Amino acid sequence: MAARRSDNEDNTTGAPLGLSRTPSDALKELMRHHPLQRLSSPSRELSLAVHALGLSSFAYSFWYLTAHPNHINRAYGWHFQYLTIIGLLLATLTFSFGVFADVTLSRRLFQAKNLLSMTSAPMSVLISLLYWGLRAIDPELVVPKELELPLPPDLSFHLAPAAFLVVDLLLFSPPWTITVGPAFGLSAVIAFGYWFWIEHCFRQNGFYPYPIFELVGTAGRVGLFGGSAALMAVNTSALSWVYRMVNRAGEERVGELKKQQ
Repeated sequence: MAARRSDNEDNTTGAPLGLSRTPSDALKELMRHHPLQRLSSPSRELSLAVHALGLSSFAYSFWYLTAHPNHINRAYGWHFQYLTIIGLLLATLTFSFGVFADVTLSRRLFQAKNLLSMTSAPMSVLISLLYWGLRAIDPELVVPKELELPLPPDLSFHLAPAAFLVVDLLLFSPPWTITVGPAFGLSAVIAFGYWFWIEHCFRQNGFYPYPIFELVGTAGRVGLFGGSAALMAVNTSALSWVYRMVNRAGEERVGELKKQQ
């Protein structure tokens, strides 16, 4: 029969309370979540609050599409003709797994959230960069005048997903393990898969979701989607670099603990 643990012992190491833990004990505890992960997640505290707030923002965006219908609501492909809405759906799935992981403290759901994040975060950053960049040149490249959005929903669609996903990555996630080659391959599959999808929708609807697709022609679309794939891969590498810069203290702490063993 196992000995009963004393109430005066530490619940993790069995050491008497009030005594400092050894570097080995501290290292084991730190490695329960990745040493570079800044804040605790899954967690029913701050992590859950951030994921729930993000989901609320994404739900508002989907509500807006149904509460303010236009001809896209009746078109083939609905609003999923837009890369923005596909990205919004991926962000919603990512944060849904995050919320369920926080509530249940499930490591498997947490891992699923992190796996989805490797696609949803670079895509959402790509969408924000393309949308606001093209809009700065000419708003009608991305939004016809009749579909112009008020500022609050515009930010909800084209800025909030990227912001929430980047915060989740930097503060509540372990570092990504994807390298440049696979990142570009994944980005290319997404970019040209989307091209195939919008061409299919065009054959049904007779129009493209973004005016720029009509303006640049077929050769221009090849360049646009190829460039977008490259930019999304760059986003993946850039986000990984920012992650290391923001969370380098965790790596230094592990190094110090290993030296003390």
